[in-house]
Amino acid sequence: MLQKLSAVMLMAAPALALSAGNTAFNPAISLVLQGGFAAYQNDPLNYQLPGFALGEEAGPGGEGFSLDESEITLGANVDPRFYAQMTFALSDAGGETVVETEEAYLQTLALGDGLSIKAGRFFSAMGYLNEKHAHAWNFNDAPLIYRGLFGDQLKQDGVQLNWILPVDAFMQAGFELGNGAHFPAAGQSSGVGDWLVYANAGGDIGDSHSWQLGVSHWRAHAIAGRASQGANSPVFSGDSQIDALDAVYKWAPNGNTLERQFSLQLEYFSRRENGDVSLQDTAQNSRYNGRQRGGYIEAVYQFRQQWRVGARYDRIRASNRGDNAAVLNDAGLLNGGHHPARSSVMLAWLPSEFSRLRLQFNRDRSAVKPDNQVLLQYTVAIGAHGAHSY
Repeated sequence: MLQKLSAVMLMAAPALALSAGNTAFNPAISLVLQGGFAAYQNDPLNYQLPGFALGEEAGPGGEGFSLDESEITLGANVDPRFYAQMTFALSDAGGETVVETEEAYLQTLALGDGLSIKAGRFFSAMGYLNEKHAHAWNFNDAPLIYRGLFGDQLKQDGVQLNWILPVDAFMQAGFELGNGAHFPAAGQSSGVGDWLVYANAGGDIGDSHSWQLGVSHWRAHAIAGRASQGANSPVFSGDSQIDALDAVYKWAPNGNTLERQFSLQLEYFSRRENGDVSLQDTAQNSRYNGRQRGGYIEAVYQFRQQWRVGARYDRIRASNRGDNAAVLNDAGLLNGGHHPARSSVMLAWLPSEFSRLRLQFNRDRSAVKPDNQVLLQYTVAIGAHGAHSY
């Protein structure tokens, strides 16, 4: 079926077969290397999203040649009941290598009835793109709404319960409980810092078409001191909730994705926040009522074997209010009537499922002064690398 075939995405490769012999390689190891070149018309150090307080790592990245974030993943079945995986992300910051634990989790294998439990650190099931590692994205950078809400991606330190319903069509539901340590929550919690509920449904239409729809709701209570970028070091304390809707459609003639295929995906997010914003540098504060929303739509067409072309459009907007406009303005939470948008096109060459060279152009209207951006990226995968999700 197409849905099963479509799960074998870019960089997919068979997992290593494990045996009881002395030559067995356990755990399986994979390495994803990324790098490239970036040119911007505006200074990326001055980047802002009007109306959005950005997380520490959110932004367009540096100019010139760079070694982008690369990954080392180790994974294996622990026994018939559990699977374990750890992914380290390596990036360059000021000439020094920074190593981050991107994912480290234990997942059940034999609960039955379509149930599974994941515990540890993992990418949240919020939305459609969030669970996918950056090297599996169709474009070099995250959508603007992901950058504005999550600092590119939402991670969880906690537990996830997932249930695939026993019906003919694909139906999935689940929830997550986290400690709220990652942006857009903040700090550690002795109990539950944030939580998520989600549901997905999908299916095939004949032999050539497939689809998936998803909804999710994330919430964090009593956020205390969420820091963000800005000259005055703005900090938010209060409650936050995000609703999301995503839709995906895929086509390949008779389910054969080798020569031609087409995918269309879109996501829409809406966030509401209530609390206080303070400026650490001036000790001023304001009540804050935040309303932010937006999304993106992207289409990718593989017009011949090894070649893909794509287009994406982002648009976000904010209508934030408070009792001290000067504080909100200094915190970057007032947009002055400007609604950020971005148009992107890309061309990708994939010599094999283990390598990719991608050229992308962005017309970024995040700021009042538009920015033309040229991005060239290479991605290669070495070792065992399992198929990506639909």
